[in-house]
Amino acid sequence: MDVGTLVVIGVIVLLAIIIVFSSLRIANEYERGVVFRLGRLIALKGPGLFFIIPFGVDRLVKIDLRVITLEVPPQEVITNDNVTAKVNAVIYFQVVDAQRAVVQVLNYINATSQIAQTTLRAALGQATLDDLLANREKINQNLQKIIDEQTEPWGIKVAVVEIKDVELPSTMQRAMAKQAEAEREKRAKIINADGEFQASQTLANAAQIISTQQGALQLRFLQTLVEIGTEKNTTIVLPMRPLLPGQQTERPSRAVPRSLHRLRSQARSPTASRRRQRVRRAAAAAAADHHRQRGARQAVGQSRDGHPGRSDVRRDVPHRRPLLRRRHPCARNWSVRQGDGGRHHDHRDRSCGRGV
Repeated sequence: MDVGTLVVIGVIVLLAIIIVFSSLRIANEYERGVVFRLGRLIALKGPGLFFIIPFGVDRLVKIDLRVITLEVPPQEVITNDNVTAKVNAVIYFQVVDAQRAVVQVLNYINATSQIAQTTLRAALGQATLDDLLANREKINQNLQKIIDEQTEPWGIKVAVVEIKDVELPSTMQRAMAKQAEAEREKRAKIINADGEFQASQTLANAAQIISTQQGALQLRFLQTLVEIGTEKNTTIVLPMRPLLPGQQTERPSRAVPRSLHRLRSQARSPTASRRRQRVRRAAAAAAADHHRQRGARQAVGQSRDGHPGRSDVRRDVPHRRPLLRRRHPCARNWSVRQGDGGRHHDHRDRSCGRGV
């Protein structure tokens, strides 16, 4: 073989090697190759090693089949109850049909992001703020269903849609804080009232059971004394006799000396009553005698002026000292004293023991 032939063979081999290396392609396990041959879509290539026709005959587009995380930027939405809020979300989706993802849409990632933003604003506008905060799981499922239906013709499968954050105005946050505080106070009062009701029922049942047994209340009282004694405090316990059913309370007795009781009983006796009557009669007689003496003194004064003499009057009416009547320190008692030739009544009140 001459040199020219060898050169031609070498050029052909070199071209063959270049063609082979330029047509050789490798696709990873998570990738698929969409090949357009002369503008026509052919079967998918990959994963692994495969060949295409180089020099512009075949055009290869690799599509990643892994799950893509797409963060939706914050969207300002107005809820159904006219509350303004900023909401952002995150979407997890993947390509299930590489050929449709290339043929049906220009940029499936950008298209999915835009459709997620519009769906987020539309779906949250139909929900109230309470649903947005409390029923977030239901809203997430609704968003996922809507976005998946719209991206299904593109060969995109939306797996999960989650609302990340809900930003509310400061005024709304304060109002919600007040509402939550009022709700907690309401629950606390209801729980407290329920506890008081149950406690009152239990106490009523316990009182009914204790009232049927005479010694039950005394045992309970002794148990209370034991509990107080274990605390080693300075509490003074005054035991009281428990009342039995149907028993009336007694009036507390005052500490009265026995001698005063005796005097009071004597004052209330019939003998003391008769004695008081005699004293009253004696006082009436003494008053009448006093009036007579006063009339006699007036008669003696007239005799000095030419009327009958004083000696006659003094022989008939003996000279007596004026009647003295004093009030006893006790309001109910009194005494009468008379001078020479008169009576002397000295009444002693047995209730107080003092005389005149």
